[in-house]
Amino acid sequence: MRCPKCGAEVDEKANFCPRCGSPITSESSGFLITTTPSLPGYRIKRILGVVTGITPRTRGVLGKFIAGFQSMFGGEITAFTEELEKARNEAIERLKDKAIALGANAVVGLDIETSDLGLQAGVVIVSATGTAVIVEPE
Repeated sequence: MRCPKCGAEVDEKANFCPRCGSPITSESSGFLITTTPSLPGYRIKRILGVVTGITPRTRGVLGKFIAGFQSMFGGEITAFTEELEKARNEAIERLKDKAIALGANAVVGLDIETSDLGLQAGVVIVSATGTAVIVEPE
């Protein structure tokens, strides 16, 4: 199987692409997610409630070493970029799964936030929050 975003070879049981971090699901088609409070062309039929997906992430020892090495030269720290992309996608997928469990076919008002857990542990928390809704075409 190949990633629909980058074309990398992906194991059939994988949820995310190992190269770009994109979610690998066949069930996500037809489910709408937007940062806006409404969906143009759709009418919100029913509001089901707030849904949240959260994922904490950290780099292993090797990732921290690579990031430390890259930070000496300035610019983007790709070791962290990849992990943050994976965390973002995972938080959105968890939010979507919770919305589907409520019977939603869309999420509006998506907000993504990041936070450092502190404690010098190098843990970043990514949360995705939105409103689960049932929409129908206008």
